Amino acid sequence: MAASESSRAALVRSPTMGDVAAGAGVSRATVSRALSRPERLRPETVERVKQAAQELGYVLNPVAKALSTGRFGNLALVVPDIANPFFPPMIRAMEGLADRAGFSVFLGNADEDPAREHKLLGQLAKQVDGIVLASSRMTEELIREHAERRPLVLVNRDVAGLPRVLVDSAGGVAQAVEHLAGLGHRHIAYLNGPSRSWSNTQRRRTVQRTAERLGRSVSMVAARLSSYEAGRRAVPALLDCGASAVIAFDDLLAHGVLTGLAERGVAVPSAFSVVGCDDVLAAQTHPQLTTVSARAAEAGRAAVELLTGRLASAVAISDARLMLETSLVVRATTGPAPGR
Repeated sequence: MAASESSRAALVRSPTMGDVAAGAGVSRATVSRALSRPERLRPETVERVKQAAQELGYVLNPVAKALSTGRFGNLALVVPDIANPFFPPMIRAMEGLADRAGFSVFLGNADEDPAREHKLLGQLAKQVDGIVLASSRMTEELIREHAERRPLVLVNRDVAGLPRVLVDSAGGVAQAVEHLAGLGHRHIAYLNGPSRSWSNTQRRRTVQRTAERLGRSVSMVAARLSSYEAGRRAVPALLDCGASAVIAFDDLLAHGVLTGLAERGVAVPSAFSVVGCDDVLAAQTHPQLTTVSARAAEAGRAAVELLTGRLASAVAISDARLMLETSLVVRATTGPAPGR
């Protein structure tokens, strides 16, 4: 076959490692090492192979790379609800730090379903080097099973023996109860989030304990889902329980509460006070929402640092427990109790 015909034939198929080897004048094994473990070769050899690969448009197959190096170059992040505004700052922060460390990020949305979360982790484990699991709704037993298959870091789920990053909302929620008590509110409601949420359990207990310490009564109102509509639908129960203020599991629920109160002609904050958690919607509510800070982006960066540190070390990181403190951000949805 003439040289021009050989070139045309090469154009109608994807270039192979053999083509790169021929172009660089080296063996296939050298090409593999140059593209997956360049530190084992002389720099000039690596450069010659990379130049040949670039000219041919050759990209190392990720499966082949994983077989030769034991690494895919990918991390996974699984969240319970990608539509919840708490998670985008975490996702962006994690992607930025992972990219600088040489990793791509696969994102999984569990849609608040533990069975789907379990399935996603099983699928992603075949393609990634490690996993960040945020606000998991699975049982502790299942989480531990997945941690045995791939290095895993938890965010907002406290499982002993596993590395985890926890946004400690207890401090900020306690400040919220103290703030409302200082404004004269004697009966406070807590609007629950997802029942499997570690953060919801922490926030509910903190409201109860702080209110008891301050001599205030508390009503627990169920919303179950973290959504705007769930908050809106919860308003009749909030009004019926006799509370003059509510602390919602998150800003999404609080936003729905504000709408539901407005629809019933209940003025905020003169007739009813509202506090959210996570500080992700302040600029989108009217009045602007009093809420507890979130630190979601910091949690994402810390989780990636723990995970990449584990991948770079021959020693497993166990029981690392990083706590990120929170505080109350007072805005316009809280005021003196009615009749004070």
